Amino acid sequence: MPQTAPQPSTAPAVRPDTGQGRAKAFLSRLGQALITLWVTVTLLFFAQIILPGDRATIYLNVYEGQSVERTPEELAPINREFGFDRPLLVQYADYLQGVLRGDLGIALQSRRPVTEMIGEQIGATAQLTAVAIVLAWLITLAWTLATAGRSRRVSRFGAAAEALVAGMPHYWLGLLLLLFFAVRLDWFPVVGGSALAGLWLPALTLALPLAGFLGQATRAEYERTLQQPHVLSSRARGTADLRVRVVHALRPALIPGITLSGWALGALVSGAVIVENVFSRPGIGALLVSAVELKEFELISGIILIVSLVYVLLTFVTDWLYTVVDPRVRLSYEGAH
Repeated sequence: MPQTAPQPSTAPAVRPDTGQGRAKAFLSRLGQALITLWVTVTLLFFAQIILPGDRATIYLNVYEGQSVERTPEELAPINREFGFDRPLLVQYADYLQGVLRGDLGIALQSRRPVTEMIGEQIGATAQLTAVAIVLAWLITLAWTLATAGRSRRVSRFGAAAEALVAGMPHYWLGLLLLLFFAVRLDWFPVVGGSALAGLWLPALTLALPLAGFLGQATRAEYERTLQQPHVLSSRARGTADLRVRVVHALRPALIPGITLSGWALGALVSGAVIVENVFSRPGIGALLVSAVELKEFELISGIILIVSLVYVLLTFVTDWLYTVVDPRVRLSYEGAH
């Protein structure tokens, strides 16, 4: 069953812009972001604590490839090495301090710092997601300009194509693109790796469904904007159609799509887990799959925390983009005025 894109949040209020108001809004948003990150860190810590079984036992069983009961003598060195025998609040305080220092702990199986392991792979995923977002927006803008606000038949065709593409699963779409462009046409390598030539098909696999979602969010607002008095007045003055559509109608219509951009990052990262494996690319997705297979709970928690941090930072960028697209807009948050 095709997924449904989350509805864009209510457009920000248009309020008189003052330096004091901007400062209050910024501090309010910063406080919300810090609380979100703190809750995430706390949940990740206690998720490791409440896992079924003793952590030292899990580590030994996974490391030795067997599932047996362990004696206290066997568990003592592991508990002492990783601090599992210390009071819970002490472990929690140490974990918080480590996160603030950028230390996400040690992966129990590989005995390597989690930060180091993520750092080795995050560049490939960042490159993939950045190219995918750019491609998604380029496809969205081109398709919206070409089909929205045209004849009824063209507009319906554009909307139907967006709905169809938005519902395509990444795994199925990736295999389809791989078989056609890499195997049949031999335009791209079958195994992506980290080479630039191997980047385009994975990025397109992520970008096409996202472009469908962004197009659905942008189309309705764009067609509504085309009927606004200032646009109709511009047409009456003889302004060229392309200028009217791009300059006068497009910018206000981008706000719903920008609202979805924060959600889009989470969608791209989750999609990268599949896409990086389909195209044999390095990255966070491949690392996460490996961590799940090895039950590297510390590594899984570290990846989730990094993704959450990036998501919060992107929310700030999205807020800023509101004012770039429409300078009249100033975000107002509860308690920030």
